Amino acid sequence: MEEKVLTGKLYDLQGYSVHDGPGIRNTVFLKGCPLRCPWCHSPESQEFPTELNWMEIRCVGVEECGKCIQACTRGAITKGDEKVSLKDDHVYTVVKVERLKCDECFACTEVCPHTALYKCGTDYTVEKVMDRLRRDKPFYKRSGGGVTISGGECLCQPEFTLALLKACKAEDIHTAVDTTGFVRWEIIEQVLPYTDLFLYDLKQMDSDLHRRVIGVPNELILENAKKIAAAGGKLQIRIPTIPMFNDNDKSYRAFGEFILELGDAVTQVQLLPYHNLGVVKWERLGRSGPALEATPPTEEFMQTRKKLLEDMGVKNVVIH
Repeated sequence: MEEKVLTGKLYDLQGYSVHDGPGIRNTVFLKGCPLRCPWCHSPESQEFPTELNWMEIRCVGVEECGKCIQACTRGAITKGDEKVSLKDDHVYTVVKVERLKCDECFACTEVCPHTALYKCGTDYTVEKVMDRLRRDKPFYKRSGGGVTISGGECLCQPEFTLALLKACKAEDIHTAVDTTGFVRWEIIEQVLPYTDLFLYDLKQMDSDLHRRVIGVPNELILENAKKIAAAGGKLQIRIPTIPMFNDNDKSYRAFGEFILELGDAVTQVQLLPYHNLGVVKWERLGRSGPALEATPPTEEFMQTRKKLLEDMGVKNVVIH
């Protein structure tokens, strides 16, 4: 019997990343997440299967192409709206994707010459990912960087994440795991010896509000953070600052108290101001958009949140 090759489903592999841990890094983004944050700026990370993305701006029109219409056997791709070219003002007709008819066979992506239609989610072996990561080892060494495995929730693909971490450590590459913490402790316990730093999200300390807004309670998340700290792991706490959800004094004081409880395990606290730059990604997936769209907090406001934590005794607080 042929042995099954271990693969992970990635939706991106980003080079020269400088915000996902120390130094210059590569960030490996895995698909699938158990949380449903209404402000999610990477909706392509939520579902586990490979998905069809449609980027209208890349479509050259059915007059010039139309290959996707011919390739679709279910009639899910048809003529859509007329558009005016930004280049020379000529009128052309983009295609329309009827998601209810689409079975995501991806035949359209194979014939689209401009990748207006493309697959989000590709299976990679550990060695294929390592081939890419090795190219940047000189940057890791000079900058104190390394590799961050993110998502979605990368620990929802635990076997692949563990194997990739082991491969990185075998080549003396600094590793970070970007996690929601909403996974069984046994999974975190397995990756702990091969993880130099956990990038750990705190979104809301009130568990009932966490459940009502995000879809899951927070007890497991908080307990896992405590266990990582007790086991000698290092944590970079990340707080997405979301209007009308957790940007008030009460929420921030609760964050501060918990962070202080974790002690020296916390190497840095990153405050991440809400932004709406990911709205277009929802459109590519044919979804209506994030449930929350709000005005991003100002720099002055973020400085008040930073000062609140610092006044409580929290160290090394930065605004992302």
